[in-house]
Amino acid sequence: QVGGFAWENCGDKKNPVVLQSLSVAPDPISIPGRLRVSAAASSSKTMASPLKVVTVVEKALGDLWIQLPCIDQLGSCTYDDVCTILDNLIPPGTTCPEPLLTYGIPCHCPFKAGSYSLPASDFDLPDVELPAWMTNGNYRVRASISSGGEELACVKVAFSLQS
Repeated sequence: QVGGFAWENCGDKKNPVVLQSLSVAPDPISIPGRLRVSAAASSSKTMASPLKVVTVVEKALGDLWIQLPCIDQLGSCTYDDVCTILDNLIPPGTTCPEPLLTYGIPCHCPFKAGSYSLPASDFDLPDVELPAWMTNGNYRVRASISSGGEELACVKVAFSLQS
């Protein structure tokens, strides 16, 4: 539905990685602000580099959904290997940031098979200079993760932003 947070798995039922729960508050999400997230996922397979991620981001304009382009790595983008991106953000050998560290959630590839759970945790969303087309409104995002041409996971999320 438009204007409320919602999520679903969109891949094949046989996908090895499945999102089991996801909740986000407040709704709409406020930037800057504090975001409370809880999630659980399970993987029946180790995910190793290269992990390709394809995102499709749409924004509601009246009754229409407009696909947003990929600009400065935001929007509808293809990331050939998120493992490399993670290594650039968090240098290998350094500890994963909180709250990932506390809950034993890895922040580097490979991601071992298993169940991962993030109890309700707060994240501060900084007052970032978002492009005008990425501010207030209703959004839909579809993210697909694959390796060697095999889809591992697919998730769709709908949310509202308010800045």
